[in-house]
Amino acid sequence: MYCTRKITDDISYIGGSDRRLALFENIYPVPNGISYNAYFIDDEKTAILDTVDKAVSELYLENVEAMLHGRAPDYVIVNHMEPDHCAALGELCARYPALQIVCTAKAAALIGQFYNTDLAARCVQVKEGDTLSLGRHTLAFYTAPMVHWPEVMVTYDQTEHILFSADAFGTFGALGGSIFADETGFCKADFAEARRYYANIVGKYGPQVLALLKKAAGLTIDYICPLHGPIWRKDIGVFVEKYQKWASYTPEEKAVLIAYASIYGGTQNAAEILAAKLADRGVTNLAVYDVSCIHPSYLVSEAFRCSHLVFASSTYNNGIFTNMETLLLDLQAHALKNRTVALMENGSWAPQSGKLMRELLASMKDTKLLEESVSLRSTVKSDDLTKIDALADALTADMQQ
Repeated sequence: MYCTRKITDDISYIGGSDRRLALFENIYPVPNGISYNAYFIDDEKTAILDTVDKAVSELYLENVEAMLHGRAPDYVIVNHMEPDHCAALGELCARYPALQIVCTAKAAALIGQFYNTDLAARCVQVKEGDTLSLGRHTLAFYTAPMVHWPEVMVTYDQTEHILFSADAFGTFGALGGSIFADETGFCKADFAEARRYYANIVGKYGPQVLALLKKAAGLTIDYICPLHGPIWRKDIGVFVEKYQKWASYTPEEKAVLIAYASIYGGTQNAAEILAAKLADRGVTNLAVYDVSCIHPSYLVSEAFRCSHLVFASSTYNNGIFTNMETLLLDLQAHALKNRTVALMENGSWAPQSGKLMRELLASMKDTKLLEESVSLRSTVKSDDLTKIDALADALTADMQQ
């Protein structure tokens, strides 16, 4: 049975949620599931905005049918051709042979890659600033390459001032009847999942996101309708401000992330001592994590939030402990910059992790590496406390700048 919800008089939500999915894109944990959003505009000509993942395609197709009331749809607008948003495109086009596909030229090429059937003849290719009249509604199209695929565009309804933002402004988590952010209150935990989505899915492409935000700044926007997560119709500026910070790699908060990789507890003990000493100095916005016990996507998100990062790693096979190396490579891959970083290393006979972490981090743009560091031999000794004190002093002083 279909399940839709009105956004405005003419526009409805026709997507669905998957609460059984464990790993989004087969990599990111989604303990609260994920939504696959799609929309329908009811006008003289009808427009379907995007399709959905195969997990909810049956519900989606029922929703489309319910919206049409026996009519044939005129357009399906493809803002993004990733499979979680285009899995139902083939079936949709098979059901409605006259349906035209509105997309960018690059999206049209991808359609040929994802489908054996030749849908190219049904593509109406649009460019930056092109418009499409449905009757009362006029849609304008703006390209958003690499947010986060090269074919991406966003669609702006000039009549209702709605930005259909593709993967921009997305959030991990299923929707449960309440499709608007203001209906749920969108609390701190929700923003954490929005940040985790941004940092891991889109975070590498900050300059491209800033370019899209610049385009959006010239529009009157009363609603943001993303392809994942809730719709925004209130306090939109709060979310846009977050995006400005994330996209410019500006720390969201003056905070310290301490991530440690410990085998038998010695490195963990050093990290905990540093956290306590920072708290003694008034630095209480602290987040301490064991990299072996939490998925790196959460740590990438925290690194986008925090201004100061501490990496404490045991030496393993004469290198960086595996899970710590994975985290650092992930941060490098997501182009994180504008952070102050401190290092702690441990090694029972040949500490090497500090040197190797420093070399890896040196390749990351605009990263400030503190000279103060801590090198341990197996466990924390009395003499090591002086080094940890010095590191705590250096971090505190840097945060006060």
